[in-house]
Order: sequence, then C-alpha cells, then structure tokens
Amino acid sequence: MQRSCVLVKPDGIQRGLIGEIIARFERKGLKLVGLKMMQLDGQILEKWYAHHKDKPFFKDLQRFMTSLPIVAMVWEGVDCIAAMRKLCGVTKGREAEAGSIRGDFAMSQSNNLIHASDSEESAQKEISLIFKDNEIFAYKKDVELHVYSQEERE
Repeated sequence: MQRSCVLVKPDGIQRGLIGEIIARFERKGLKLVGLKMMQLDGQILEKWYAHHKDKPFFKDLQRFMTSLPIVAMVWEGVDCIAAMRKLCGVTKGREAEAGSIRGDFAMSQSNNLIHASDSEESAQKEISLIFKDNEIFAYKKDVELHVYSQEERE
C-alpha cells in the first residue's frame, strides 16, 4: 500500500474544515494511519519546501505556514498519492474542480487549505520530517475487503 502525507494548513484550521477533509478521505476508502496537530517551524519548512527556498514568495509561505498550528496526517491506500491529489484539486483554489476540497472551499493559490504529497519520494521525505516511526500505525480495516478487489489487496 502507498502512503501520502497530508497537511491541513492554517487556513483550513481557522475555517473549521478538519473534519470535512478527513471525512472525504475516509469516504473515498483511504485509511488514516497517522495524525497529529503541531506547530511547524522554520527548520522543518526549509527542508519541506527546499525547492522553493530561493523564490521570492518563500518568506510569505513560511510566515503563513507557521502562523497557526497545522494538522498532519498519513493516509494509506492503493495509488494513494494520485487519489489524494485528485481529492484535493489543483493548487489554485478558484481553478480547482468542483467536488474537490479546494474546488469546494478555496479561492487562493497559497491559502488553499491543504497539502498532499506529489510523489512517493516526497511522501517519504514529508512523513519523516513530521512523524516518528511509532506515530504511524499498521492495522487492518474490514472495509478494505469492500474498497479494493482481491488482486489490489495482494
């Protein structure tokens, strides 16, 4: 099973959308295996957004992401990363597809409620920056029998 790291950003916390976001992922059939609320710091963000570090908007991004706590999650499922990205919608909220989280709740490009890993490498890096091994849980859910075919579960 593939894993993805998801953050509910400060604007998602302020707008009371944590439950809505979790519910959408659960209804899709993804499995929550890690969850915590925390305050990000500059050190984590420099590693997280290393590809943006030298861009002019980085300081504003850093200020936004450290302004309030975030909710960090690890989700698991078959092709989880692609499924999560589809559920989140495109980065710019006002252009995101109706039915996606950003399409239904966001207008901004930066204040777009949520982050989801864009690749397996990113997911591994992001998960390791936020979670200790003992904060991610392996367990079976009976519903997986009804979410995936036998071949997909193997």
